[in-house]
Amino acid sequence: MESNYFSEITPEILRLSKLSQQAGIIDTELFTKYEVKRGLRDLNGKGVLAGLTNISDVRANKLVDGELVPDHGRLFYRGYDVRDLINGCRGEKRFGFEEVTYLLLFDKLPDSKELAEFENLLASYRSLPTSFVRDIIMKAPSKDMMNTLARSILTLYSYDDRADDTSLPNVLRQCLQLISLCPMLAIYGYQAYNHYHDGNSLFIHQPKADLSMAENILHILRPDSSYTPLEAKILDVALILHMEHGGGNNSTFTTHVVSSSLTDTYSVMAAAIGSLKGPRHGGANIKVVQMFEDMKQVVKDWTDEDEVSAYLTRLLNKDAFDHAGLIYGVGHAVYSKSDPRAVIFKDYVERLSKEKGLHKEFELYSLVERLAPQVIAGERQIYKGVSVNVDFYSGFVYTMLGLPQVLYTPIFAIARMVGWSAHRLEELSNNGKIIRPAYKPIHEDMDYIPLNER
Repeated sequence: MESNYFSEITPEILRLSKLSQQAGIIDTELFTKYEVKRGLRDLNGKGVLAGLTNISDVRANKLVDGELVPDHGRLFYRGYDVRDLINGCRGEKRFGFEEVTYLLLFDKLPDSKELAEFENLLASYRSLPTSFVRDIIMKAPSKDMMNTLARSILTLYSYDDRADDTSLPNVLRQCLQLISLCPMLAIYGYQAYNHYHDGNSLFIHQPKADLSMAENILHILRPDSSYTPLEAKILDVALILHMEHGGGNNSTFTTHVVSSSLTDTYSVMAAAIGSLKGPRHGGANIKVVQMFEDMKQVVKDWTDEDEVSAYLTRLLNKDAFDHAGLIYGVGHAVYSKSDPRAVIFKDYVERLSKEKGLHKEFELYSLVERLAPQVIAGERQIYKGVSVNVDFYSGFVYTMLGLPQVLYTPIFAIARMVGWSAHRLEELSNNGKIIRPAYKPIHEDMDYIPLNER
């Protein structure tokens, strides 16, 4: 078999792909005619109501004189404002990932004893099967860590004697194990590829039971296992902000859809990871970082508002960076006036930028945050306001933390595994119907033509 068998696009494939494209195109006017909500959202960006959830609430409007109007965004986990959860942990000088995980899964804030027991339970699950790293992760390492993560999770199915048991106690056990193991699966996958493909030294650090999730990520990733208190704290905040974002986001909705078929937990989480991997979802922060790297090369004076605005205009006009016509990290399907996650994150980002000697870069990000909505409003007809989203700052944070870009989206997945778990348990608890929305067929009926008459 030729080495390029799985990657070569032959002339025959090109010819057939044109046929496939022609077969797939649907007249856009038909979507309006039949009142189809493309992307399951209406023209105002409001999502089609597909279910109910107790887990989280994404708010971007307020009621004024009986009418909903755009408002600054707020995010609630089980009824608690995520800002209060983060500030509470910050005020008590402790990490919050484990506490918020408990809240999302069990609908209550743990007391000290419950939290300690839960942290010990998560720590007890930070152990991969014997030889798993050698036999699975080290073999055929992939350049894409999201694929590595999905493959590893699917392989864990083979090590679970109760893999197909969808009873709630068993699914909870599986979810807790995956929450604990995700950092190891992603980071060990990166270390393997970094070693075998790039020729760098191989580091496989075992997690420590007395460290938080954020601390363990930095511990097993870095060769010397060192990190500053601020680095660990800001990563903890990032994990909390990425843990959950309502039932309608693409990967969480995927979790509900696949769970509704009563398949196993490993298949569900692999499907959710496949959804999150896309650049329209979890992969957006990488694009933000790459866009700013290009901007820093092109813009001579990072403080010149006119020069920065001109670059942003060129982005929208497809004359800069990747010529996609997008300012990455700006805009959101739900939020208009502000994304609460970006607002909360910004304070921590500024503190870290000062520690890392990168405050000028932070000031450039802040300038773009202020100018981009103005530039977009001047160039595009928009149905609602735009603001920066959490991806705008998260990639910058991960860069300052020294995380390789291939791990940006897996870090998102490590955090979102908690939300996916909560939604899978909710779907199974309600024993709902299999999710099957309708698609309207528009092709006319055809009479079969014998082969020799075509």
